[in-house]
Amino acid sequence: MLEKDFDNFDNDAIKKYFMQMNNPYYLPTKSMTNLYDEVYQPKTPVIENFLYSGTYLFVGAPKVGKSFFMAQLAYHISSGLDLWNYKVNKGTVLYLALEDDYARLQHRLYTMFGECDNEKFYLATHSNQLNDGLDKQLEYFIENHNDTKLIIIDTLQKIREISGDKYSYANDYDIVSKLKKFSDSKNICLLLVHHTRKQQSDDCFETISGTNGLLGAADGAFLLQKEKRTASKAILDVVGRDQQDQRLYLEFNREHCIWELIKTENELWKLPADPLLESVSKIVNAENPEWTGTATELISKLGLDISPNSLTRHLNVNADRLFNEYQISYKNTRTHTGRQVTFRLIAKEPD
Repeated sequence: MLEKDFDNFDNDAIKKYFMQMNNPYYLPTKSMTNLYDEVYQPKTPVIENFLYSGTYLFVGAPKVGKSFFMAQLAYHISSGLDLWNYKVNKGTVLYLALEDDYARLQHRLYTMFGECDNEKFYLATHSNQLNDGLDKQLEYFIENHNDTKLIIIDTLQKIREISGDKYSYANDYDIVSKLKKFSDSKNICLLLVHHTRKQQSDDCFETISGTNGLLGAADGAFLLQKEKRTASKAILDVVGRDQQDQRLYLEFNREHCIWELIKTENELWKLPADPLLESVSKIVNAENPEWTGTATELISKLGLDISPNSLTRHLNVNADRLFNEYQISYKNTRTHTGRQVTFRLIAKEPD
């Protein structure tokens, strides 16, 4: 579009917006004020304090027990069963076991879980590569299973294209960035199984095969290590943007082929209770699952001494806590009468 094409717009703001969009050097920005006025989609935990929506690496040496751990995660999430002392939020799981066949998977799952039925745990042994339609396959699956919480890709190497610079930082970063963009857009967790390299390092996460571009683009990583391959005990180190760093000591139950928690090294720090969110949870509950009104009306109902602007900004910033801790969704919209606040209690899926 040319500059003269905007002359038909009566609204100066609209004209300015389109002029900016037509400028190849325009840099989209948000002021701090604008940022506080936005409500962003909550990062939802798949397993609380352990695994969240986003894209993560799960790394370990070959034959260390990664695939058994993946099956265990998938089963617990799809069944809604807590994992050790971590609370699980139930949902559909897709496990791309790209180094297995169905016969091996059948035997593995029967050994681990017996004759249990599970209609929310799906497996596939083949898929397209990342640059050849994998995203479309995953998108189609999610469209048909809209409660999808987790997609496991075992292994990352099976979906990446072969190229001369496949181990460059730029290429590694680009691969995980594409997957992260997908997981963020769908608000799901993508867990990418990958291998460690043989060289040792003072930082255990620097043993991830490839370059630092993989971890740099990911939301976090899990590293499973044993002192000896034949040992039954292992250490699981966890780092991430949305969860605290952790170290878990595990032991492999050889009879049932499941990982058992021995102990955790550090106690997780918890945010202190938020009085404002507590107050909201008292007016939005099973008896009154929805509330809508202006910010001023909400202040009056809660008996608070706070300005409407301060109230909405506090709720904007803490929308994720309200959702994850109290299962209450929050919307803040502007109307001709002012800011309209809406709360809705999210119904829990029956077990």
